[in-house]
Amino acid sequence: MRFPPRITRIGAAAAVLSALLVGGTVTATPAAAAVGSICHSDLPSQAYDTLELIEQGGPFPYSQDGTVFQNRERILPSQRSGYYHEYTVITPGSSTRGARRIVTGEEYREDYYTADHYASFDLIDYGC
Repeated sequence: MRFPPRITRIGAAAAVLSALLVGGTVTATPAAAAVGSICHSDLPSQAYDTLELIEQGGPFPYSQDGTVFQNRERILPSQRSGYYHEYTVITPGSSTRGARRIVTGEEYREDYYTADHYASFDLIDYGC
């Protein structure tokens, strides 16, 4: 399974600086109105396990983990196909994958948490 590359903050800053120096423009994609925010410290403990597995590149508990998230709900900012990937956050007591997921974007620490199977998303704020 191929996992998406993530650019570092330094790489993103270099791209912005480069665009500005050569007279280009920099545009930001605003987050969709339905995307909220959640402090990293407020995530359920199982989400920390999932985030650690993502950083390590696995192994993941489910074969669907790491697959492309299509954003069919159009809640996350619009991006090209393959930009987002989804991972299961284990739900204690559930006999299935449950409803909790982390969806990652390609940007460094662009991680979204959903507890309701894509009905809503919160961008994980690592600063709190």
